[in-house]
Amino acid sequence: MQASYSGVALPKDGEPIQYSNGTYQVPDNPIIPYIEGDGTGRDIWRASQRVFDAAVEKAYGGKRSVKWFEIFAGEKAYARFQNWLPDDTIQAARDLRVSIKGPLTTPVGGGIRSLNVTLRQTLDLYSCIRPVRYYQGVPSPVKHPEKLDIVIFRENTEDVYAGIEFKQGTPEQKKVLDFLNNEMLAGTKKKIREDSGIGIKPISITGTKRLVRVAIEFALKHKRKSVTLMHKGNIQKFTEGAFREWGYEVAVDEFRDAIVAERESWILGNLETNSNISVEQNAALIEPGLEHAPQKFRDEVCAEVKQVVESIGASHGQGKWKKMLLVNDRIADSIFQQVIVRPDEYSVLATPNLNGDYISDACAAQVGGLGIAPGANVGDGYAVFEATHGTAPKYADKDVINPGSVMLSGVMLFDFIGWGEAARLIENSMERTIQQKFVTYDFERQMQGATKVGTSEFATRMIENMPELSKNL
Repeated sequence: MQASYSGVALPKDGEPIQYSNGTYQVPDNPIIPYIEGDGTGRDIWRASQRVFDAAVEKAYGGKRSVKWFEIFAGEKAYARFQNWLPDDTIQAARDLRVSIKGPLTTPVGGGIRSLNVTLRQTLDLYSCIRPVRYYQGVPSPVKHPEKLDIVIFRENTEDVYAGIEFKQGTPEQKKVLDFLNNEMLAGTKKKIREDSGIGIKPISITGTKRLVRVAIEFALKHKRKSVTLMHKGNIQKFTEGAFREWGYEVAVDEFRDAIVAERESWILGNLETNSNISVEQNAALIEPGLEHAPQKFRDEVCAEVKQVVESIGASHGQGKWKKMLLVNDRIADSIFQQVIVRPDEYSVLATPNLNGDYISDACAAQVGGLGIAPGANVGDGYAVFEATHGTAPKYADKDVINPGSVMLSGVMLFDFIGWGEAARLIENSMERTIQQKFVTYDFERQMQGATKVGTSEFATRMIENMPELSKNL
């Protein structure tokens, strides 16, 4: 490990977090790197760090403390080093294991590549985790925001975010276009227009299975009721459709004793309702309209019913499956309306990269918006917690922005390293402060009788609320 990164020495009174055999070893004085962030990130980080330190002090009475260590990315890094993402920043995140960051600039349509995506791919942070839940008092556009309590596991390294694109009119685009049109699509009616930009959407067995695996492990550990595979497999059969298939494979092959797939639950449920039901009758119940299907498909469904009954009838039957984790899947466009009209039916979502980006923001809108939406990027041995919103440069250095996203990302960080008492204190003090209607402008304009305060004032009130709340730890 280096003694300094980008010319900044490590804190002498801190120790690095270690990782071995799948477990983090966290000292009482861990060195945790942070990236302040661009735009409003400066205001948000200052307020958040005060809250983090106050919560740790109040929760542990001085026996624990975080030794914050600044590393650089985005505009601040470019101003100092003429590099948007210095090698030392990545190395520090790798060496020190657990980091937190504010929002970073990514120009649209050109310039630098997304720094967030680069960090995720360089450190192989394959699981983007976005918890979405309601805090009492937060203004919401829906009638019952409290019904939404889900954790989204978004695959973080591939899909269209792999960044494999060919700009229209370039020699590279022409080469790919010629190959696709003249070789791969030769003899078909399909052709790609000559004036198209081309992007490639890779979804792999490796990427899918490790993402779904951690989603299921999380659901089992936290006693969640279901894991839903979100996909557009009815159209993209060999990418998102494969994501669905490989997801079920992980569930059945690796977690057989603890899970039941949705179709399996239907088959077992039908058998419990009528113990004399035939294979053919059971098949007809799980596939409406089966009698009109080709004989080959009917035979396949009957074989599926028979296989389920023979393989897990004894272990999962007689209602045992009702106490197990349910693994199901939903088409992407369908789930967007279902998380609004039936939010309490969903608990954990496992999604390809792009779907996860969309659905996490849509869910956040129901419980207060991106201003209080936390996120984490986690791999094997490394984790970066982050604000999920943009930099909002027009509000930079005005001390007005909601710091909730970074603060709640800090909650995730403290839970991750096993400091749950500090995490609860931050979470509870934020909720208490919002209930007191002492809020930043984004909430104040939606709340009757609220007091509009700045970023720093909001943090101060949170800290003031901690002594009373700490009595319940």
